[in-house]
Amino acid sequence: MHMKDEVMVFCQSCAMPMVKEEDYGTNVDGGKNSDYCVYCYKDGKFSSDCTMEEMIAFCAPLISKGNPYNSVAEATSAMQEIFPNLKRWKKN
Repeated sequence: MHMKDEVMVFCQSCAMPMVKEEDYGTNVDGGKNSDYCVYCYKDGKFSSDCTMEEMIAFCAPLISKGNPYNSVAEATSAMQEIFPNLKRWKKN
């Protein structure tokens, strides 16, 4: 059986997979934002004014219980590789 290839969309601030309609943040007009999740972006602005390092410190414990990383150190290390490539943190 051949399944249609689907592209996984990740929040460009915290790297959370956005798989359901309710995972997407909202623009000023209430429409869905295709770049950022509901936790990072609401009503056209970021929910928190933080640095990339602060975002990593906040997120690492949330994904370090074996889904997908086994420790905070492992999650932090992975995020330090991924986050600089996300739209919110990318240096031009």
